[in-house]
Amino acid sequence: MLFGNIISSPRDVLTPTQALELANAYLEHASKANDPYIALILCHDTEVSLSQAARGLKRFEVQGVHEGIADAYVSLGRLLDKRGRRNEAQACYKKADKLSERVQRGHSKARHRNCLQDDCQCQCHGLHRREDTQEVGQEQHVQESIQEPDHLSQSQSTQDPDINNNNPPVGIPCDSMSNNEKPYLVPAGEQEQGGDTRKNSQIFAKNIRPPGKVKPPKADERFSTTSQLAACLCLMKHSQLLGDMLDAPARRWLEAIEKDNDEQDRLKILATNVIRAFQREEIKDGKAVAEVVSLAPVLEKSDFQYLLRELCKGIDQSILLDVHQLHGVAQLIHCAEPGYLDAGDLVKILELLSIRLRNTHAQSSNHMYQLTMTVSRVLDAMADTRVGGLDREKLHEPLSLYLSGIQDISDPHLVYQAAYAYQALLYVPDDETLWQATLRRTGKVIQGVAGLVNAVKSLDLNRFMDGLKDIQQGVSGAVHVFKLTKPTIGDASLVDSGKDFVECMKEELGLKRKLTWYPALRGAESLLRSGQHANFKKVVCEAPCRRDPVFQWGLCQLLGEAAADSMWDAKTRQGAVMFLGEIYSDRTVWKSQANVQEWILVILMKLASSCGDDVQAAAASSLIRDLELKADTQGRENIQACRQKDHAMYPLRITSSTTASPSLIDRAQNRPDVEGHLRQLRKQHLMVQGNAVYIPPQAKAGLQASDESRFQLMDKVKEFLNSEQRVFLLLGDPGAGKSTFSRALNRELWSAYKKDGEIPLHINLPAIDKPENDMIAKQLRKMELTEPQIRELKVHRKFILICDGYDESQQTHNLYATNRLNEPGEWAAKMIISCRTEYLGIDYRDRFQPGDRNERSKTTQFQEAVITPFSESQIDVYINEYVSIQHPLWEAKDYKEALDLIPSLKELVKNPFLMTLSLEVMPRMMDPGERISATHITKVGLYDHFIEHWFERGKKRLGEKKLNPQSRAAFEGLIDEGFTRNGIDFLKNLAVAVYKEQGGHPIVEYSRYKDHHSWKSEFFSRDDEKQLLREACPLTRNGNQYRFIHRSLLEYGLALAVFDPQDWRRRATPVPSLERRGSASSVSSFEMHGDAEREIREIERGPDLSSPLAWRSFVNEHSLVKFLEERVQQEPVFKQQLMDYIEYSKVDKKWRTAAANAITILVRAGIQFISTDLQGIRIPGADLSYGVFDAVNLQGADLRKVNLSNAWFLGSDLSRAQMKDVQFGELPFLKFDREVKTCIYSPDGTSFAVVLSDGSINVYGTSNWERSQILSGHSRSITGIAYSPNGERIISGSRDSGVRVWDVATGDCLYIFIGHASKVYDVAYSPQGLVIALRSWYGTVRLWDLESGDCRSIISGCGFSTGMAFSPKGDTIAIGCDDCRVRLWDIASGEFRRILIGHTHNVTNIAYSAQGDLLISKDSRYVVRIWKAETGTCRLIMQGGEYAVLSPKGNQIAFYKRAGLFRDLGVALWDVETGVCVRKLSGFKREVDKVVYSPQGDHIVTGGNGDDAVRLWDVETGECRQMMTGHTEQVTKVLYSPKGDYIASASDDNTVRLWNVGSGSSRNTSIGHRRAVLGLQYSSKRNEVASCSRDSTIRLWDAETGVCSRTLTGHRSSVNAISYSPQQDCLASCSDDCKVRLWDAETGACLRILSGHTEAVLDVAFSPQGNHIASAGYGLRVRLWNAETGKCQHTLKGNSRRVMFVAYSPLGSQVASVDFYGTVRLWDVETGVCQHTLRGHYDDVNQINYSPNGNQIASASSDNTVRLWDVKMGVCSHILRGHRSNVTRVVYSPRGDQVASASTFDQTVRLWDTESGKSHHILIGHKEGIDTIAYSPRGNLIASWSDSGEGRLWDVATGDCVWNLERDRLTEYDGCLWSHPFVWMSSDVDSFITGYESGSVRRWDVIKAGDRYHVRMRWRSTNGQLGLKGACVQDVQGLSDINKRLLKQRGATGEPTVRLRETSKKVMTMASVVSKLKSPASNTEGSDSLSTSLAISFTEHSEQPSEQAMGAETLES
Repeated sequence: MLFGNIISSPRDVLTPTQALELANAYLEHASKANDPYIALILCHDTEVSLSQAARGLKRFEVQGVHEGIADAYVSLGRLLDKRGRRNEAQACYKKADKLSERVQRGHSKARHRNCLQDDCQCQCHGLHRREDTQEVGQEQHVQESIQEPDHLSQSQSTQDPDINNNNPPVGIPCDSMSNNEKPYLVPAGEQEQGGDTRKNSQIFAKNIRPPGKVKPPKADERFSTTSQLAACLCLMKHSQLLGDMLDAPARRWLEAIEKDNDEQDRLKILATNVIRAFQREEIKDGKAVAEVVSLAPVLEKSDFQYLLRELCKGIDQSILLDVHQLHGVAQLIHCAEPGYLDAGDLVKILELLSIRLRNTHAQSSNHMYQLTMTVSRVLDAMADTRVGGLDREKLHEPLSLYLSGIQDISDPHLVYQAAYAYQALLYVPDDETLWQATLRRTGKVIQGVAGLVNAVKSLDLNRFMDGLKDIQQGVSGAVHVFKLTKPTIGDASLVDSGKDFVECMKEELGLKRKLTWYPALRGAESLLRSGQHANFKKVVCEAPCRRDPVFQWGLCQLLGEAAADSMWDAKTRQGAVMFLGEIYSDRTVWKSQANVQEWILVILMKLASSCGDDVQAAAASSLIRDLELKADTQGRENIQACRQKDHAMYPLRITSSTTASPSLIDRAQNRPDVEGHLRQLRKQHLMVQGNAVYIPPQAKAGLQASDESRFQLMDKVKEFLNSEQRVFLLLGDPGAGKSTFSRALNRELWSAYKKDGEIPLHINLPAIDKPENDMIAKQLRKMELTEPQIRELKVHRKFILICDGYDESQQTHNLYATNRLNEPGEWAAKMIISCRTEYLGIDYRDRFQPGDRNERSKTTQFQEAVITPFSESQIDVYINEYVSIQHPLWEAKDYKEALDLIPSLKELVKNPFLMTLSLEVMPRMMDPGERISATHITKVGLYDHFIEHWFERGKKRLGEKKLNPQSRAAFEGLIDEGFTRNGIDFLKNLAVAVYKEQGGHPIVEYSRYKDHHSWKSEFFSRDDEKQLLREACPLTRNGNQYRFIHRSLLEYGLALAVFDPQDWRRRATPVPSLERRGSASSVSSFEMHGDAEREIREIERGPDLSSPLAWRSFVNEHSLVKFLEERVQQEPVFKQQLMDYIEYSKVDKKWRTAAANAITILVRAGIQFISTDLQGIRIPGADLSYGVFDAVNLQGADLRKVNLSNAWFLGSDLSRAQMKDVQFGELPFLKFDREVKTCIYSPDGTSFAVVLSDGSINVYGTSNWERSQILSGHSRSITGIAYSPNGERIISGSRDSGVRVWDVATGDCLYIFIGHASKVYDVAYSPQGLVIALRSWYGTVRLWDLESGDCRSIISGCGFSTGMAFSPKGDTIAIGCDDCRVRLWDIASGEFRRILIGHTHNVTNIAYSAQGDLLISKDSRYVVRIWKAETGTCRLIMQGGEYAVLSPKGNQIAFYKRAGLFRDLGVALWDVETGVCVRKLSGFKREVDKVVYSPQGDHIVTGGNGDDAVRLWDVETGECRQMMTGHTEQVTKVLYSPKGDYIASASDDNTVRLWNVGSGSSRNTSIGHRRAVLGLQYSSKRNEVASCSRDSTIRLWDAETGVCSRTLTGHRSSVNAISYSPQQDCLASCSDDCKVRLWDAETGACLRILSGHTEAVLDVAFSPQGNHIASAGYGLRVRLWNAETGKCQHTLKGNSRRVMFVAYSPLGSQVASVDFYGTVRLWDVETGVCQHTLRGHYDDVNQINYSPNGNQIASASSDNTVRLWDVKMGVCSHILRGHRSNVTRVVYSPRGDQVASASTFDQTVRLWDTESGKSHHILIGHKEGIDTIAYSPRGNLIASWSDSGEGRLWDVATGDCVWNLERDRLTEYDGCLWSHPFVWMSSDVDSFITGYESGSVRRWDVIKAGDRYHVRMRWRSTNGQLGLKGACVQDVQGLSDINKRLLKQRGATGEPTVRLRETSKKVMTMASVVSKLKSPASNTEGSDSLSTSLAISFTEHSEQPSEQAMGAETLES
């Protein structure tokens, strides 16, 4: 660590002993200081003094001081350690080590390490110590003059005490110091002159490491650059000198190379070959020269001299001036080793330059400038190497005369170069001059000049500055001796003389005297280029010549070159620009002249205008703006004038960082030229990409992650490229922008590409033949690279693969694995691969992750992201960009207004491709501002209009194009026939051909000759019509490859071929001029105005066998099916066509493929097959998942391989159906008549044991899930159970204190272990299975030997044992105890090994990591400690939750805790290495108390307390991948099978359910509520039904189709009631979570949350005007809210108990409430005052209702009466008596003249007259209590519903029952109706909606035929489970035994047919059956007998299952 500049401070004069005494004094005061800042400042002073003392040791040999300084450093380290500055302390200890080793190696190191351990007892400090030791090992000795650019306070700073004297004290930020304390540097003597001298304190404040660090290659490895070769040769040549300066990799390389003589020879020969390659170059440009000269410092003498001669020859032979080789000669001379150059060689070189200089005099000033600058470099080199004795007459004098002659030129740039060269020449003395003799006499000049170069190179600033002063004094003495006649021009007099800068320089050219600015510039340049920036600033600020304009000119040039050099970091380059600004603006300090200021402006403008360098350009541009703003009028004019001048001929000298391609090193290694080809590729990729709109996409971490957690995708990909991960999977919906992003990423990577860097390679996977093999080479061949180039790239380069279109290539391979990427000898690459989300199943990662499955838990290998839909802001940006680029008919505001008017369209345009389509066609679809908010625009409708618009635009383009006569005739013919229609037919036919001939592969390769007679010629031949249609079609071409511009257009074309509305219509003539796609019945069609409107007649036509649906299954083509789904919803005729396909399949099997496709499309479109006759249909392979088939006749249907996951078949007839290989998505559950305590898998997964509460163990085989054994013997419940490692035995411990070992195969009890005095609490097998451990309730642990049956050890006396675990090796057992300790015991000897101390509370759980290197323990305060098992040291401490689970790999811990209902719920995942929480699993509705990792550790399964669902989570992304429902009670146990393919869960419902991991549907499906429906509301305006449920959700249903359009989530508990606003644009809800929420009915967004209730809210209602909301509940108060602001306007107090109901009067001026005691109160809405309290009922009031006119209120009570109240007076007008039990419901008729009431126990409904109070009718017929009654909207019917689900419709006029639901078999299987959920729909139709306790919502249609009514179920929702209750499966064929059990468990009836191969040996063989049929005796009677025998055999077999196997298991649901 370095502080402050002490070179000029008084400490410089101290000896090392005095500096040490000063340091100890500071240290003593620092230890006593109470103020921490003062202490740290004193520590700073201590270290500064110690640094001075250490430096003094180099100049003075002082005995005994080394150890004193080392001890002082140790003391300082201790003090810093106590102050919390551990990193600084570690640095002090290192310095103490370094000093101590000089006196007594190792002695002091041990001492101060011990001190460290004594002072710091925290165990984490040991880790720091270990890490620091590793750092020292890597780089023990850093060059003392080099400092890392990081700040002192950063933890990784490793600075030395000899540099960086401008930093503040240790740990004190600059901002915390006062102005007087901040260190700064200014020129000497300027402090007293005033002005702001501190503003440059941050410029070049630190010395940094110079750029150019090169990684050495391995032996025999190729060199990528010549600089790499030069660095390696330098290491070899100067290994002794570089020693301590080398980092660890370089040191290891050097150690290896010193032992390998062959490798040393190879490197030297390679350097020689590089020179030979340069010699063979015809054109030796600057890059080639720079490359070969970079080898100069490390060449052998012969090679060096050969190269020097080659360069000189080039200069001599060139006709024009060869500047590059001139520079090469200068650099070569400058880098020459001692002895490589002699005076004769240099004299010859200078002779050559002198001749060229004289001959160039007549050439351009640019040539003169370049040559003069080069001569200066050569003379610099000669001066540095002290070459003298130049021939005065031949060289010295002519050069002097030439340079003096430049006095006549006014160009300051050239004059400066001449003056510089002149000074350099003066430092190269001639053979005989008086000047030289005089200098020798003065002595001081020789002392200064001779020490100059050595002082700079050794970085002794004191010596260097003294040399400058000596030169200054020596020059003065020389002038005095000469007594020159001309006035003396000193450094100061030049400034004060008032002469112009150019005049002064010209005058200097006439003087033969050495000036100070030349050596000062030389020293400054050396410091700047070596990274000594702080020392550079010191030199230039304190040099005696700092105000010399010539010095300032050269200084500015050095700073400009540093700013322009891309080799430096951004901070350095910006600092150089800031330094220029200081020289320009701070005239008080620098007194810069106008010419210097103009030169600064020129430099800044050069930097600002440089291309491709944002760092320097931005800094320079900003500085110019600042200078211009601060300048006066004259200054601004100067800046403007400077801008007008051309300074391009004077470039800044920058060493080129680029090399030629192929470079010299490439040629020397016979390396093929790939860089040239790559440069061409880069240019191609960076070309302008047309007018496409591109918005950077955003993404989320996984499929189930929230869209709110989105991030910038490009940033995430760049993070991936900089990480150790290898595969990045990019997922997204069709049109999400995956391909667009891939192209953008490709362009960006090519833009950033540098020579020898990673090569971006964009691979369009569908265009590659078999990309699973050698994919990279195939792509490179397509890019026309040669085989040698490909081999070169494979061996020596790395790639970034951007693989686009995994799904389009129809891949199933893991391309990373099959291409063997990153394996030895294979391609080195990272892979970014894109794929459609819908293409993948739930276990899709296997297709992409590197390595095998066991390795895939490594999170460093794989990453994924899912592109999210456009956000609102992205949509706005896209529209604005589109309008500005495309200039459409609409303005941006028109598009945005249309999106606001059409919500369905707003959803669609969140997809980027659909956004493009929408913006294209919206101006054609509607007029701006048109009120069409009800218009429903679909995806297929957008594509219809887009394609039509595309072909019309193509027609216009072709019409304007110049065509040949034949093409023109063909074009006109197409127009006559309808160009657009022909184009659409072309698109359809091409799409069909692509699917039919290529299986959907999207790219078509067409060769004119090869494919002349193939199907391709129909579309790609040179036929005029084909060419025109192809040109107008949305196709793209790449060579001979054709494809649609987007894959979705291919799928749309095929969907159009399946059904095109135009093919099903015939239009009357005349044809409208502008056709509109779609039919009259289609919602996507639009009205034709004026004369264009025509009557449309349908064409009668049946299904077509040539339809694509008939010849290929499209069940898994989700995007295609999506188009067809929407067609079904739009076009009734298409729906009927699909139904016809299904019907045709009944009679002819050739329709079965079409039928399977058809029914799949219908199911996904939401069509429900309720009570449909599907007998005999053939639909093999169809996907019926989540379909509804209640009461369907499927007798004899072909259902083979059909997916029936989560489908409903309640009451359906499946008898005789073929169901082989049908998929139900789950296994049969295990049902027991007792509580399930726990369950476990055997280690091999073949056996499964279930422990019941009675102490029995049920063992099942997992192949068929049949029970194999019941293990009985324990008298009390089992507390512990475990399988042996081989799975052959089970050990169980019980509360009866007994331990038993069972044989799994036979069920025998092999051993009984006795000896425990109390119940056994835990049992465990050792990993080898030879020892078992038993832990008793009293804490004793016993170890038993299974071979001998003896007790090996009894572990006791160490407190109550709370947990135990075997180590993976089985040699140790760890035991946790209640004395807060963990003890380790040796298994073999039974001896105590180690005790782990650290917990402060009793240890509750312990576990070993999979590798056994770590031991994890948790105590009762939830503190987890991670111990090193070998040493017993605590590695990490964590506290994350009440419970903790260790992952199988031991790299992660899952914390979870039980929480209350309204507290934060979730699981936190913590990294074991870092102790940091890396991810949280959220979204739980109930508390979590079961967490289990999958065997691979990549998933977690959870179960909750009070939650009946099992959830599967992705550990990497934190998303919920699958939710498994079916339990009816809370889940008590979850576990994985050993292979991880199944999950078992136990529940309080006495079942164990078995779930197939990955059986969940990959498509988005809408299912119903999972718990009881509590409320229903109907919106006539939106034709929508809203339902609320106990599952805390609200769902919105399409009233026509039953499709769930939206699910509203936010409530955290049961949602009790909902209410639509009168405008039906908002929805209010209330919940047990004490909240009222207001929702946007269109978008589903939560508009506001109304908080104020302190208890559950039971009811909510909108006022009739919609401006207020009333809510009530348990809190005794009614609250009235402002719906606009969400503020509570009134709180209505006065209720004595909870408020059950609240209702607004029809006019909205009054609110009625009912409390639990039956009191009705009427409140004024405006004032909140209670107007009336209606008393009279003497029992609970169960319901109230206002009459339609608001004058009356009816109340129903448990006192068996109904009361009618006068609202105005608040008195009872009628008491309606007649019910014999409590009245539960009362409702008014729509006209208000009648009121209906219902009773629970008397089971009647009574109709009363509201005027007279008389009873009209008594409706009798219900068998259960009535819960719900409701009048139909027209008032002609009344519906009533009972507790059991019995529903009836009554004729109001007659009182007759017209329909009884009891006769309808559809509802008897779904439980009873809940109390409230019933609502009639609009008055237009007699339909009603019902809700059920099971969570189901249904719509019923009331149909009247004559005098009879019939009620038919229109649709129903499902709860996401498989529904088979009441389904008949008699004689179903092909079912497996497991599926048969599943069907029976789900309530199916009948016996499926037993397959022949499953029958017993009693069944005759098929051969015997055939022989019997062939027998002549076979007749009808024989056939009957055969059938009978078969039937008997099957029956016998079906009755054979063992009673023992099925005894404890019930098959009831």
